[in-house]
Amino acid sequence: MALKQVRAFFRNLGIEERIMELDVSTATVAEAALAHSVRPGQIGKTLSFRIEDESLLIVVSGDVKIANAKYKARFSKKAKMLNADEVLRYTGHAIGGVCPFGLPGGIPVYLDKSLKRFKEVIPAAGSHNSSIRLTIKELEQYSGFQDWVDVCKPAET
Repeated sequence: MALKQVRAFFRNLGIEERIMELDVSTATVAEAALAHSVRPGQIGKTLSFRIEDESLLIVVSGDVKIANAKYKARFSKKAKMLNADEVLRYTGHAIGGVCPFGLPGGIPVYLDKSLKRFKEVIPAAGSHNSSIRLTIKELEQYSGFQDWVDVCKPAET
C-alpha cells in the first residue's frame, strides 16, 4: 500500500519511473548501500520520532546516528523514536520503507545536514525493496521539508 502511495505522489510530479524496485531488500542501510553500490552515507535514512502527541520525520545520512543532546537542543524534548506499529499508523509506511513521500498530511519532515555531503542520496520509496535516487535539491523539493537540522553525531570514518 505505501509503495502505491509513493508511486501516486511521484506520478503527480511526472517522475514515477525513477522509483527503483529491486529483487533484493533495501530495508537496512547496509542492504540498500550494497544493492545500489554506494557508500552507506548516501542512503537517506528516514527516522520517526514522537514529541508529546505529534510525530515527525528526520531524514539523515545512512552512516550517522542521532546525537541526543543536539536533538534535545533543537526540539526541546528527549529523542523518542516511534515503535513499528506507530510508524505504520502515523506514516502509512512500514519500517524498512519509511520515507518522506506520500505521507498523510501534517507530519513535519526535517532534513539533517549530514546529507549535504552528497550530491545525490537514495531514500526508500515506501517498501522494503524500493527507493529513489534524488539530488539534495530534489529531496528538499519533494519531501516538503520544514527545515535543515543538525541533530546527528559526525559520521565515523
